[in-house]
Amino acid sequence: MREVVVAAVQMAPKLGEIEENLEKMAKWIEKICHAQKVDLIVFPELATTGFECGVRFADLAEQVNGHTVAYLAERAAQFNVHVAFGMVEKQKVESIIYNSAVLIDPQGEVIATYRKVHLRGEERLTFRPGYRFETADTGIGSVGLLLGWDLAFPESARCLALQGAELICVCAGWERPHENSWRAYALTRALENSVHLAAVNRVGDEYSYSFFGASMVIGPRGEAYCTLEETTEGYAVAAVDLDEVRKTREDSQQLLIRQPRSYRDIVRMY
Repeated sequence: MREVVVAAVQMAPKLGEIEENLEKMAKWIEKICHAQKVDLIVFPELATTGFECGVRFADLAEQVNGHTVAYLAERAAQFNVHVAFGMVEKQKVESIIYNSAVLIDPQGEVIATYRKVHLRGEERLTFRPGYRFETADTGIGSVGLLLGWDLAFPESARCLALQGAELICVCAGWERPHENSWRAYALTRALENSVHLAAVNRVGDEYSYSFFGASMVIGPRGEAYCTLEETTEGYAVAAVDLDEVRKTREDSQQLLIRQPRSYRDIVRMY
């Protein structure tokens, strides 16, 4: 049994205030780690800036080796925990920015950076899309990262699963009125890929959007281990067994072997 303890932090970033948001994230890390031993803490999409920053995103963007990552890397090392979160990333070319997710290990090293592939709405006016999905081999298992709207596309989670992901972290900023879609997609992606899923959605209101939370940690058979209430800041913790991924996939293969493969096979069954 390879047990991993995952904490999902449902927070409301303050729009455009990176330092204030970093301080809030550090307090969550400290609070959670003092309460119990955890292996991974997951924060929402654009946790350091909020969503409706418009042209200000260009000024708020940082390189992955910048202040934001260094600040959170220090906390990850201090509390010996993996930390996944969303931020605005820039390249050396100042005009190119990405909606990115970063995974930091307990030594304070960046082990994965993912750039959101499926941009939605006005995101396309601000960010450049990423073009690949990657997993990271960590001390707790194989972990993949997704962001927000990626969850709506089956291929996103499938690519990670085919690369061996046992746990997928979805750092999200889903807004009303898409609560039902959020829950359905999260449960389905975990079930159809036989993978653990930490789906962490933000809360709070901005100029045009109201974010509803409903974060959850889901098992490879589609069961929700823990959920958070809508609209409120908070965190939930769940222990997941990564060996269950292999067992579930083996069971699924056995079912597939028994499935009819053509119309004639179905007719023979009757």
